[in-house]
Amino acid sequence: MAKNKQQGGLFGLGDKNTAYQKYFIGQSYLNSLIPADDNIDVHVANVTFEPGCRNNWHIHHDGYQLLLVTAGEGWYQEKGKPARLLHPGDTVAIHQGVEHWHGATKDSWFSHIAITKGTTEWLAPVTDAEYAQLGTSND
Repeated sequence: MAKNKQQGGLFGLGDKNTAYQKYFIGQSYLNSLIPADDNIDVHVANVTFEPGCRNNWHIHHDGYQLLLVTAGEGWYQEKGKPARLLHPGDTVAIHQGVEHWHGATKDSWFSHIAITKGTTEWLAPVTDAEYAQLGTSND
């Protein structure tokens, strides 16, 4: 049974992330909190991942992404570097042009606030083999 089952935490689960489903393995949920517009050039959203869910490798252009972990356990990995296990309260600053992915551990739900500026270039999925090489959660 999955650990840390929650419903999106303080910011709510949101809807099934159908708009970006093709860039995820597994089910994710998206609750847009502050959409980008003509006067605010960042998008703020609560993203929740079911256990084992992760997004594809991707790069942010003309901006950055900030992750504020709010619930569960998840992974963040930059290309060519070891994956980092994330817990509530952890933060990640992702600079422009850095290839990376993030998602839940295999046995925990995971939520983060994503603050994103610029455009996203979606790349290849994180393969089952790559994902299986990651350690298990530490509990």
